[in-house]
Amino acid sequence: MSRPGVLIISHGSREPIWVALVDEAVNQLPLQDTIPVAVSFLEIVEGRLIQDGIHLLEEQGVTDIIVIPLFVSSGSTHVDEIAYALGVKEKADCDTDLEPFHIQANIHYGKPMDDDDDVAQMVWDKVRSLCVDVDQKVILLVGHGSIYEGFRERWEKGISSLALKVQAISGVIAVDFALLNPNSVQERTEYWQREYGYQVIVAPLFLSEGYFTRKIIPERLKGLSYHYSGQALLPHPLISQWIGRQVNVMLQRFTL
Repeated sequence: MSRPGVLIISHGSREPIWVALVDEAVNQLPLQDTIPVAVSFLEIVEGRLIQDGIHLLEEQGVTDIIVIPLFVSSGSTHVDEIAYALGVKEKADCDTDLEPFHIQANIHYGKPMDDDDDVAQMVWDKVRSLCVDVDQKVILLVGHGSIYEGFRERWEKGISSLALKVQAISGVIAVDFALLNPNSVQERTEYWQREYGYQVIVAPLFLSEGYFTRKIIPERLKGLSYHYSGQALLPHPLISQWIGRQVNVMLQRFTL
C-alpha cells in the first residue's frame, strides 16, 4: 500500500525571514494531517537541503513523494537540475553540480508557478494600491530570466501569458514584461513612457523579497520615473492554496 508524502523545494536564502515565509506558507496548507510534509531548499539552508527532506519523509514510511518546485518559472535552470537529480529525467538541459539524490520512494514531480491564475491574482494584489487611475498605468512584470537558450524561451512563454492574465483582472491599460537576463528592464520602461506617456508600475515576479528586489531591479531602473512597491509574492495566502491544489491533483494519480 502506498503512503504519500509531500516535499516542497525552493531555492533558499541566507536571510532567515526568507526561509520563515516559505515555512509559514507551507504550515497553512489545506492538506490532510495524515500526509507528511517536508520543506527543503536547493542550497544555503544547512540541515534542510533536498536530501534531508527525502530522508525525513522516507523515515516516516513514505513510499511516494510528491515534489512541488516552489519556483516562479519553468525557465529556471534550478527546476530542471532538480528534476534530473531526483531521477525524473535522464539528463539535465543545463550544466549542474547536483549529484543524483539517494531515493527509495517513487517521485512525482510537479510544476512551478508560471502563469497560474493564483499567481496573476497575487501580482495584482501586490500592486493594486499603486494603480488608482488604471487608464494611465502600465504594469511591468520583472522576472529573473535566463541567458540560456531554451530556458529564456520558457521564461518568456510563462511571463507573457501571466501578463495577459494580470491585465484581464486588473483593468489597467496594458501589462508588459521584462527580464533581468537578458536585461530588458530599462528598454521596456522607456518604451511605455516615450511612446505613450504612461506611468509604469514595476511588479517584481520573485517568490520572496531579497537581493534582486531590493538592489538589482532598482539599479536597472536608475534615472527613470516609475512606481515600485518592491513586494514579492510572499507573504500571500494564495501561495498555500496554489501548493495545495498541485498536491491534490497529483494525489489522484495513485491510490492512497
